[in-house]
Amino acid sequence: MDKMQSIAARMRGIGMTRHFGQVSAIQGGLISASGLNSHASLGDRVMFSMRSGRTLAGEIVALHTQHAAILPEGPMDGLSIGTRVELVFAPTLAAANAWIGRIIDPFGKPLDGRPILAGGEERGFRPPPPPAASRNRLGTRLDTGLAVFDTILPLVRGQRMGLFAGSGVGKSTLLSALAKGVSADVVVIALVGERGRELREFVEETLGEEGMARSVVVAATSDQSPLMRRRCAWAAMTVAEHFRDQGKHVLFLADSITRFAEAHREIALAAGESPSYRGFPPSVSHLIMSLAERSGPGPQGSGDITAIFSVLVAGSDMEEPVADILRGVLDGHVVLDRAIAERGRYPAVDVLRSVSRSLPQAASAPENVLIARARALLGTYAESELMIRAGLYAQGSDPKLDEAVRLYPALDQFFTRQSPNARQSFALLAEAMGATPARAV
Repeated sequence: MDKMQSIAARMRGIGMTRHFGQVSAIQGGLISASGLNSHASLGDRVMFSMRSGRTLAGEIVALHTQHAAILPEGPMDGLSIGTRVELVFAPTLAAANAWIGRIIDPFGKPLDGRPILAGGEERGFRPPPPPAASRNRLGTRLDTGLAVFDTILPLVRGQRMGLFAGSGVGKSTLLSALAKGVSADVVVIALVGERGRELREFVEETLGEEGMARSVVVAATSDQSPLMRRRCAWAAMTVAEHFRDQGKHVLFLADSITRFAEAHREIALAAGESPSYRGFPPSVSHLIMSLAERSGPGPQGSGDITAIFSVLVAGSDMEEPVADILRGVLDGHVVLDRAIAERGRYPAVDVLRSVSRSLPQAASAPENVLIARARALLGTYAESELMIRAGLYAQGSDPKLDEAVRLYPALDQFFTRQSPNARQSFALLAEAMGATPARAV
């Protein structure tokens, strides 16, 4: 049945007519083509047929009275004035259940060396999100396998979280742990602008067979054009929507939204948009927000997409443009701190700077009391940490600080713990704070 649907989808994609133009100018990174304007639209793809026999794909990023401005997807070597251009219209993606366990590019082509079948339904790369008034509400708390996320930073079904971290702080490791540990039917991972050597390492070592068995990985490496890198996030979300519409719970992981926004910046500036927001064009805000809105609770009768979007922040600057835009539309954010990572604690979550907006609803009254007490202890310790490390703290001068100093090592160790479920995690948290698990939970 899947093979027949795939064949039918390909037959529907065969056009009855073909439209051609020719290259009229090449300037900077843009190619101008005449003869396409009566049929072309923004976002359509084109194919250049060069004399050497090589073909080159591109995307229409601007339309003028006499010509279309095209950004190529690869090097323009061999391209000349008069080269034939064929319009292939807006691309679509036909996701299939057989894609689970596979690595694909943003157009659904396999990257793992094995053949792959397309699904029977063609989907656009940028559909609108579900109608706001008909969406499900946030669901129940999800077990993640990590004690800190099962307690102080809970993740619930349909929630959208941001993961903010600098390079080398353990972001990819944490994402892979969530891919393996979070309760979900399918995991869709968007690797946007990753280094080529890291793709196989991420799949085979970081993610592993256990994680890959229920995952679809959509990848566009850093050497590929900004068009491919930007489309990677859209394609992964389209795949997630395919499974969501089947009533499944999908975990969507994007690494990273920063590289997605940077790819869009290259495209927008080439198309003539002015930089205004620390070098980013004004359209980047809507781009990020529209991607985030496609995730979350699905419409009634369908599944949900629980999403975690990672953001690269230099020096933990939460005010940088991409972080600032994304943080405003999400249901919580997790900050990874380099200083915590350098002293060997993983995941290097800065609990005081992180928040889950699923609280207090995601926890019971006793659990919320436990969470509030843990945060209070951490806040008290943080206020006097420099004094403590300098040896200026005198025991007995402040009972609250005395308690925070006494319990901090156990709390810090708790954040590294793994646990099968939230009940066990709360028991471990109660134990770390000197409370009996039965009373705390």
